[in-house]
Amino acid sequence: MNARFNLLPDPAFVELKPALTLRLERLVASLQPEQFAALLDPVMRQTLERGFIEAGAHEGTVWLLDGAEQNLVPVHNTGPDAKRLVGQFKQPLSSGLICMVFASEQPFLENEVWKNAAQSKLLDSKLGLQTCAMIAVPFYFLNACRGVVSCVQLKRDNADSAELRGFRPEDLASVQIVAALLSQLLEYRLLSRAIGWSSD
Repeated sequence: MNARFNLLPDPAFVELKPALTLRLERLVASLQPEQFAALLDPVMRQTLERGFIEAGAHEGTVWLLDGAEQNLVPVHNTGPDAKRLVGQFKQPLSSGLICMVFASEQPFLENEVWKNAAQSKLLDSKLGLQTCAMIAVPFYFLNACRGVVSCVQLKRDNADSAELRGFRPEDLASVQIVAALLSQLLEYRLLSRAIGWSSD
């Protein structure tokens, strides 16, 4: 038997939709990049970590637009240099592959990043490494692109980049799923705060 579950909007809640939408928009507008980490609960962090590992990445990053709307800034990173990256680095919107993805809202996969003229070397120079392969996808929540979710394969300390397998289309699909899951979890958390389900 194929029993279909129909869940229709309650008229009492439909009437509150404009007020709730406005409340959520104000919450997002007031959210600063440095506050984002407080919204990431263990489930969100594990979702990101496992998704990046499944994609074959060495590490991954969540990027958000800064308050001045002039840079993308890393707000979460799963790698060993996270403390040197989160809250310490800004990527100008005028350059770099990450910002290209944000501006175009198109996913990106590249296995020879160091050969791509559009790649900004700012972060690699800061951390003393070379980005060999990259996946980057737009990061949406509350009906707008707010940033980028990216993951990379890196060469450190003169290691042989030939050992890196690169990314495949299915890895890109995995990262897109991770970004979508993070979006839904984040929206639920914001909704919970907006209506008083949760205060943490």
